[in-house]
Amino acid sequence: MTCFESSVSIEQSKQNRKEHHTDLYDGDDLILRRGQTFLMWLDLSRPFDPTTDKLHLELKTGAAPEVPKGTLAIIPLVDELQDDRWEAKIVKEEGDRVQLSVNSIPTAVIGIYRLSVVTSGQEAELTSIHQPADNIYMLFNPWCEDDAVFMDEEEERKEYVLNDIGRLYYGTEQQIGVRTWNFGQFSGGMLASCLFVLEKSGTPASGWGSPVNIVRVVSAMINSPDDAGVVEGNWSGDYSDGTSPAAWSGSVEILNNYHDGGGTPVRYGQCWVFSGVTTTVLRCLGIPTRSVTNFSSAHDTDVSLTTDVYLDESLDPLDSLNVDSIWNFHVWNDCWMSRPDLPPGMGGWQAVDATPQETSQGTFRCGPAPLTALRSGQVYLQHDCPFVFAEVNSDKIYWQRNLDGTFTQIHNEKHIVGHHISTKAVGSDERYDITHLYKQPEGSEEERIAVETASRYGSKPETYSAPSAEDVSVQVTLDGDGPLMGSDAELSITFTNGSSEQRSVFLHSQVAVMYYTGVHKATLRRDRTEVDLPPDSVTSVEWTLLYETYQGQLIDQAALMLTLSGRVSQTQQVLATQFSFRLKTPDLLIKPIGKAAVGKTMKAEISFTNPLPHTLKAVMLRIEGLGLLSIRKIAVGDIASQASFSRIETIVPTLSGPRKLLASLDCEELTQVHGVVSVLSRTQP
Repeated sequence: MTCFESSVSIEQSKQNRKEHHTDLYDGDDLILRRGQTFLMWLDLSRPFDPTTDKLHLELKTGAAPEVPKGTLAIIPLVDELQDDRWEAKIVKEEGDRVQLSVNSIPTAVIGIYRLSVVTSGQEAELTSIHQPADNIYMLFNPWCEDDAVFMDEEEERKEYVLNDIGRLYYGTEQQIGVRTWNFGQFSGGMLASCLFVLEKSGTPASGWGSPVNIVRVVSAMINSPDDAGVVEGNWSGDYSDGTSPAAWSGSVEILNNYHDGGGTPVRYGQCWVFSGVTTTVLRCLGIPTRSVTNFSSAHDTDVSLTTDVYLDESLDPLDSLNVDSIWNFHVWNDCWMSRPDLPPGMGGWQAVDATPQETSQGTFRCGPAPLTALRSGQVYLQHDCPFVFAEVNSDKIYWQRNLDGTFTQIHNEKHIVGHHISTKAVGSDERYDITHLYKQPEGSEEERIAVETASRYGSKPETYSAPSAEDVSVQVTLDGDGPLMGSDAELSITFTNGSSEQRSVFLHSQVAVMYYTGVHKATLRRDRTEVDLPPDSVTSVEWTLLYETYQGQLIDQAALMLTLSGRVSQTQQVLATQFSFRLKTPDLLIKPIGKAAVGKTMKAEISFTNPLPHTLKAVMLRIEGLGLLSIRKIAVGDIASQASFSRIETIVPTLSGPRKLLASLDCEELTQVHGVVSVLSRTQP
């Protein structure tokens, strides 16, 4: 019998994609998840004769495919498929056509595979010519028990892999704000853009089968300092040559711009942007991922696992020495995977941070750090556990300069860092507090043991202060949701005297404008006052910051920090604390007009009132909604003081089901103004 030729016909693409949970991806490409069978048809030049004909498939990925590196898969025909093997089986024959069931291995390299068919008869061997239309996209598989990213609960898979919209938290621990973010991992061009990010990293495709390696690569590539990654960070307040970080409301435009620009970093981002884009990329590739916000998040610069505050002889802050900082909030990611490279029990959620803060093995990246290791203080485990541990559970130690220039430890705040660690709840828009996954209950013996265990592996293992007197304490609080932008800020400073004797405190206070990262921008006011505390008493002092004092001084997040320090005259006890707060901005109000249906025109009214006593200049409005409308940018112009703005936009939904319409407003005088409304889009009869 003569040799025969073949061509590929993947007619079951829709069936394959549905069974592989990839039917949400835009387009008709064959997108599969590893460790799972798929179907394909082969068109032959004549009927297949198993007694004389031979046939096998070849899948190639990367620049130089090789079998030992996992970038070349030679798939033989077998009678029965077995797990954990590249194999194919004929399941149906129709004349010159055969249908194959093909099995992939659960450790397969992810990426784009080039498919070819090798056939031979009695005389010769022929290989089909590769056609780009026959490319196979292979992803991680959280539905496969043998995949390192397997996740058991279906509701969690729906949330952390399939949900294309989420919630990002910001603000302070007392004033938690929330904004909606379009991850959009299934939108047109996203899979190609995400794979482009991996290709731009220059890492060999042979390492792309490990989720640990992938998140290391993505963590590095989402920021730009050392590898021209996706987003360029900017904390200066000047975004005139790019887009303000607060103006973005989704990842799709960012990733498409990076891809279309051939790998030119997109300007600009801050931590929530880095996290949102990371969630998009990793969910797109099949790794369960969520964005996580840590309030009062420490940035330890010397691997001491402590956050150090230096004061002069008069107890005033020494700004030149205070290089450690506590960010009001910081947003990073959790990714779900097993960790066969670590001792048993370290699998599950792993912290990954793409914001460029400190280098890891010479590159700006962070993680994956097992939450189990962080909770127990096992910071010697890979990757970057010391840095993440300090972010969520470092002690804040105050040092006073002596006359000879040395420093003495005068105070230790043990419960300042790592509060209300938050992520979006599974299946709802509620905030889910996951602090318990990162650390033991604050102040418990288990938590102290974890801190002491971790400190042994830091650069200052001996740094622990002796207990100080506890008969006087100070606390700063605010009423309700806190002060509004454009009005005076009022706080309460409460002293508790637990002794049966009179106490007097000479109090130093300083309020400063802060970047949300905890970096000092400018001091607005300093005060010194003496407070008398009767025996066994609680004394409150009202503290007010006038609008005229902070007007024109604020930046991005409208963040302020009040630093209090003082000494109890009778006992020499040192009191010290810092309190971060923000001035709340108003929401954009979005009101749908009419019923939403696919292909049918509807409208939405967007309104806003300027709360400031001066005009907002060159206001820009951005609107978007997955399945509702693509990103729309509108130049609003100026909005006078206390004036209201209203605009009606026309929308034609393209997808049915529950949708969200997002809008954000940005200008030099006011940022972090955004709104969201739910829209139920129906299919027209």
